[in-house]
Amino acid sequence: MADFGSTQYFRFNPDQEIDIKHVLKTAYEAMAEKGYNPVNQIVGYIMSGDPTYITSSKVRVP
Repeated sequence: MADFGSTQYFRFNPDQEIDIKHVLKTAYEAMAEKGYNPVNQIVGYIMSGDPTYITSSKVRVP
């Protein structure tokens, strides 16, 4: 269970440029393709922190 009473910190590799718009667009399209409501899924993920709200379809691991 996530600890929502504390500040959460996320650290990214400063040398790695992340195109957030591309990530969200890809996730949105993959969820729509799978028949999910992308907005509801993304909001559910943000509110809960549960990664099962986001489909692993089209996931590419570097």
